[in-house]
Formats: sequence, C-alpha cells, structure tokens
Amino acid sequence: MKKWVLKAIIQKLISWLPNSHKVNFWFQKNITKGVRLSDDYFGDKLVHAQDHLKHFRTHLPQGQFTTLELGTGWYPVVPIAMYLAGAKNCTSIDLNSLMTKESFGQTIEKYQQWFKAGKLEHLKDYFLPERISQLKKIKVADASYETLLVIFNFEYRVGDAQDLQDEDETYDLIHSNNVFEHVHAGVLRNILIEFKRVLKQNGLMSHFIDMSDHFAHLDNSITIYNFLRFSPEAWRRIDNDVQPQNRWRLSDYEELYQQLELHISAKDLRPGRIDDLEKIELADCFRTKTKEDLAVSHVHLVNTI
Repeated sequence: MKKWVLKAIIQKLISWLPNSHKVNFWFQKNITKGVRLSDDYFGDKLVHAQDHLKHFRTHLPQGQFTTLELGTGWYPVVPIAMYLAGAKNCTSIDLNSLMTKESFGQTIEKYQQWFKAGKLEHLKDYFLPERISQLKKIKVADASYETLLVIFNFEYRVGDAQDLQDEDETYDLIHSNNVFEHVHAGVLRNILIEFKRVLKQNGLMSHFIDMSDHFAHLDNSITIYNFLRFSPEAWRRIDNDVQPQNRWRLSDYEELYQQLELHISAKDLRPGRIDDLEKIELADCFRTKTKEDLAVSHVHLVNTI
C-alpha cells in the first residue's frame, strides 16, 4: 500500500473520532514526527513572516500596527515576528485549539536560539531592537501562559473566522500561511467577506496558498498533482475533516477575489511542472482549465480593498 493511501485512511478514521484534531496532533507528534518545531519548519515560517512584512512596510512604512492571522496552528512563529516588528496587537484565530503553553514556549526559545546563533540578521531591518532585547530576556519556564500572551500583545482565539466579532476596520494587516487550501469554497468566501469588513481602508491582506497535493509531501511515488485525478465524488471519499484539501487552482482564487472586489496588488507564484502534470489523467472537472493554471503549485496573494 502506498504511503499516501495509508495516510488518507488513517486521517479519515481519525476524523470520525471525538477530539479528532487532538488525536491527529498526538499521532503526528509521536508517530510521524510531523509537528516538531524543526529548524526547517521555523525557517519556512520566517520566510512567510518576512514576505508579509516586506509588502506591508512597502504599503505602510511607518508606525505601530494591528494584525490578524488565520490559522494559528501549533507554533506562533509569525505572530511573534509581527510583535518583534512593532505590532501593538497580534490576534490569531484557529478553528481548533492547537497552540499550548508548551508549544508557545518552544517557539520563543527557538527565536532565542536563532538570535544567539546570529541566524536572524536578515530580519534586522524589520525587527525593533528593544523588542528583540525583551524576547532574549524571557525565561519561559518561569512565566505563565497568560503572562507570555501579554508580553507579546498576543490574543489567541479559537473560533470561526466567518464571524470575527470585531468592529469594522480593526486591522492594518491580515495574513495566513498555507491555510486557504484547507478551507471549503463557501466558507472561504465568507471568511474573505469578513476580512474585507475588518480590514482598515488603508490596510493590506497577505496570504500564502499551497495548492499541491499534500499527500505528496510524504510520498514521493506520486506527484503534487495526484489529487487532480479524482472526480469530486471520489475525492470526497478520500478527503477528511482533519486536513481537508479543496484542490482549488489559482484561477479559482483569482475569480473569488474579483467577485469580492479584492484588488490583487502583488502575486508571486511557483509555476510548477507541466511535465509532471501530464503524467496523470485529469478528472473531467479539471479539463476545462489550462495546463499552466493547473500546474501552479504555490502562490502568495497580496491585496488591498
């Protein structure tokens, strides 16, 4: 049995259990080792943070700012980066309670280790010296969870981003990292409508989207386009609620942005490999799209309203 098939079966079974996301976290932490705060994971998140800040500082170069992140996950690497860059409030919302005091503390300590090793010099133009100094002094073991949240101006929410309960025009920057591809179409539309409401008129949205088949991340016997072989009916049987994949392509996101009058001011993409795409037989629902559109594997969409 191929690795991706086995993972699909396991995730489907886990999705039917009570507290499925906690069970999935335990499984990934202890069996697949997929949720460790590795240097690679930490570095990738810092790249995202840097790109968010690069576009934001080009748009609004001065002053403190408020941020909203969609999809906190286990390790708040990006919100801490926003704090270091001068954010006066960092809000992060997730549908499931994943972050803990332990994972928050591990993230702080990883920052401390990288600062000590001189690995964050490339971010010195974004981070404030006084906040770096404060982070370096924190003793995670001696601080409560609540204290750490206060130090980093961090508001952690568990809830539905379709209903944020914030006033209109609350945030200067709204961002996410590899989250949109896990959100069903109707829900994503509602989330973007809500984001448009709570974003300030001179604010910015910045979202990274990974449109590759995530099962290919652990199984090199398939390409990142493998999931495009399946009809919607077949994919519903394979997909799961623990880590769903909507299989949207770039044109789908662009169409939704256009419908909602969200002006895309910057678009950075990885074009992918058409030769890998051509190795599979596409499901009928994807045959109307161009090969170039189907092949795009990742995109960073930046927009204003």
